Amino acid sequence: MPLLETIETETGAHPRSTVIVLHGLGADGNDFVPVAHELALSAVGPVRFVFPHAPVIPVTINNGYRMRAWYDILGADLVRREDEAGLRRSLDSVLALLAREKERGIPSERIVLAGFSQGCAMALLAGLRHGQRLAGIAGLSGYLPLAAQTIAERSPANAATPIFLAHGSQDNVVAVGRGREARDALQAIGHPVEWREYPMAHSVCMEEIADLNQWLLKVLASTA
Repeated sequence: MPLLETIETETGAHPRSTVIVLHGLGADGNDFVPVAHELALSAVGPVRFVFPHAPVIPVTINNGYRMRAWYDILGADLVRREDEAGLRRSLDSVLALLAREKERGIPSERIVLAGFSQGCAMALLAGLRHGQRLAGIAGLSGYLPLAAQTIAERSPANAATPIFLAHGSQDNVVAVGRGREARDALQAIGHPVEWREYPMAHSVCMEEIADLNQWLLKVLASTA
């Protein structure tokens, strides 16, 4: 499988950590580059940011229009009508990016996997199944995909990996209830979840970036 195309930035020479950020439906890797520039992570050393582009596929809920998407959205019900085949294809692609970072000398426990909306779903899907411990998993404005399979498929290596989940209370794309359900489901099976809610729609706010910044400093410092 060819590696996904990516955008990369580094905060200094010889990065000691990697943060992989997965964009949302219809966006691309450029979407979160400005957010990365707002983060202040010098306390944990140089960091490489990797922003992959999802493949371009037809999206059913958008009348089959082709756009960048990690998997198809078959309808408004994100639970009963999941594109499991598409999710698992992108799972393999994200795991390949994690493997490449390890080949480039970044230990798995120094890698954070993050994402927004569809990217949040993919970060949770891949992070929980990754065979080696990650520094952390961060999900913004998303939900837990293939939830019923999580217990059977999750890796013991990431059973205690810190998870940051954040959501807008006024989200009209992925209802905040879906984020809360992900939080509750993960906490119920023992995962340590830090939850944040903000008075915003399906977007990102500065308070959220500041909270994410503090969480990143914490999880990357603890694996130094």
